[in-house]
Amino acid sequence: MGTKKQKGKQSMALIHLSFNSQYLYGNTDVNILLPEASYRRDPADFYLSGNKYKVLWLLHGTMGDYSEWIRKSNIELYASERNIAVVMPSASNSNYADWNSFAMGYNVYSYFTGELMPLIYGYFPVSDRREDNYIAGLSMGGRGSVLFALNHPDLFHSAYSFSSVPKSLKEPDPNDFSFKRDKNLIRNFNGLEGYKASPMNLWDLCRKAVEDEVKLPEFFFACGDKDPIAYDSFLKFREYANNIGFKAEFFEIAAYGHEWRFWDLCLQDALARFFPKEDEIPLFNRQGMR
Repeated sequence: MGTKKQKGKQSMALIHLSFNSQYLYGNTDVNILLPEASYRRDPADFYLSGNKYKVLWLLHGTMGDYSEWIRKSNIELYASERNIAVVMPSASNSNYADWNSFAMGYNVYSYFTGELMPLIYGYFPVSDRREDNYIAGLSMGGRGSVLFALNHPDLFHSAYSFSSVPKSLKEPDPNDFSFKRDKNLIRNFNGLEGYKASPMNLWDLCRKAVEDEVKLPEFFFACGDKDPIAYDSFLKFREYANNIGFKAEFFEIAAYGHEWRFWDLCLQDALARFFPKEDEIPLFNRQGMR
């Protein structure tokens, strides 16, 4: 006997796309969630409707991949409640940077806007309008979401970073979790000055955007106060943002660390802000969550 569908939930299709990327010099994988026709809707009418869905670009963290959000969060359920598309690419441990010095090249920064986004817009029924595009991610993926939104403010309405913030990179800190990658990243840009002039220098890009009065996306940052990796940086960047007039909302949540229990909560909060239901209060605005 079939189960009764809950009102307001949209059945979702999960698409695994594997293709050869010109920017990554090899095959790469992407998971895509899209609304599918329910048994109450004629399939031909649904799929040929010409509807363009709002889209969430959802980025994984260090040591993750395109499958991480599907396996470890409730993203399919949450997307079904809001009738949106979700795109989840792979980026290895790249920090979403262009690594011209690696093998034949592994240029994730250029790949994202120069290949992946055009591919998704061309292949699938998703909207390419700025007001319909949102980006978020955890840890390394949170930094990636800020990277793309700051450097391409014309492409995204809002960006949300979970357990990650821009940091002032002068010299790599041997005690930092990302020490080896930061050291290699500086080498990749031929030294610290090359790094500072690159799209990866988010700390200074925030200040420059304020000075130039750039029309920026909305920015949100959330971190657990027990996070051994991100919390100190979160506090420093929040103070820096306030000092330079960089507009963003910051959510410091008690008792959570660098963990999936927290990132699933962040996901719920982000979706409520990006794709709100009528009279909905975002999770981190509710009593006891801030």
